[in-house]
Amino acid sequence: MAEPYGPWTMADDAGLLELVHSANIACGYHAGDHNIMAAVMRLARDKGVSIGAHPGFHDLH
Repeated sequence: MAEPYGPWTMADDAGLLELVHSANIACGYHAGDHNIMAAVMRLARDKGVSIGAHPGFHDLH
């Protein structure tokens, strides 16, 4: 989750958080931007959804 970047959307994170009990949030160099990641984490907290990290590494080569 939290993979959108700026104006580009990837999925309905808010809608998905209505259906799950836990979710992995994109972080590091995986996808998304820090504003989207923070917003999805707050939304998950508010909905009682446990979160985990879905990290990525800066290994584009």
